Amino acid sequence: MSALETTVVKTQIPNRLLVEGEALVKAGWFRDLDDLFIEALRRYLDSHRPELTERFAQQDVEWGLHGSD
Repeated sequence: MSALETTVVKTQIPNRLLVEGEALVKAGWFRDLDDLFIEALRRYLDSHRPELTERFAQQDVEWGLHGSD
């Protein structure tokens, strides 16, 4: 992991994904499961950025029209 500030996240994943992830670590593709999860999340966010931006914009509009402070 880099020297950037980090946060610990606790989650549950299917056993099959854990087994596959551990196999990638054992094969040397990742240093540890943390590195694998960080890379997977980064790739997901990079590949879904326009979709996320649109969704957040729609939520902002809905909040502006109907939200309360």
